[in-house]
Parts: sequence; structure tokens; C-alpha cells
Amino acid sequence: MFEKMIKMGEYKEEINSVLGIHIKPQAIYRSAGLLTHMIKRKHFKCLKYIDYIPDIINNPDYIGINPNENGAPSVEFVKRFNINILVGVKLDMDNNYLYVSTMHDVQESKIQRRLHSGRLKIFPKDVDNTADA
Repeated sequence: MFEKMIKMGEYKEEINSVLGIHIKPQAIYRSAGLLTHMIKRKHFKCLKYIDYIPDIINNPDYIGINPNENGAPSVEFVKRFNINILVGVKLDMDNNYLYVSTMHDVQESKIQRRLHSGRLKIFPKDVDNTADA
């Protein structure tokens, strides 16, 4: 199964503390087919940021939980570049591993609404975020 997966970073306990959830700290992977998925979903604006996924996961500006997912929480990592990039990470409940499920740009107004509603939270920069990607 992992032969077609690429390690992107580590899920850290600090994320659980900020979001009030419990996911076991472990590696986060992405499928070799993520680029094809992004093209199919017309996420063209963020294609050039695919190599930045480890930085987005390890040093996000904001984190949150997607409330529209059933079952295990889907964690959102948002990083500001020239555009705002959101990386969604889900838990594969059958095989018990974390994977990048989506990546797309997100408008500033949407970030502000999600901060106001509590869906997104500022990720503290004083946390030790160094990890091998």
C-alpha cells in the first residue's frame, strides 16, 4: 500500500491540543496521484504549491477541522503564500494512516469567516515545528 504513497510530514500532538481532538501522532502521506486529482478538480491555482505540502503541514498559519466530514476528523492546514493554500488531511480508518485528501486555494474572506466562527484557529509559532518531511 505505501509503495504509492509519499511521506509529507508528521502529525504532531500540538495539533490535538489546539483543536481539542485526538489523533495519534504519526506520518502523513500523499498519494502519487494527488497531482492528477488536483487537475481533475480544477485546482490549477495551487498546482505549483504541491512541493510545499511538507512546509504547509509542519508550519501552518492556521489549522482547523472540516465539520462536513463524517467519522474521523479531517484536519485542515492553511498557509499564506501569494495565495492561501489549504491542505486537507484525513485518517484512513481501515488502514489506520493519515493522508492528504485535498489541496486547494482559499479566499481571504473565507479564512476570516472561519477564524470568526472558530472553524480555523491560529497555529502557535512558538511550538517546535521541525520535522523530517
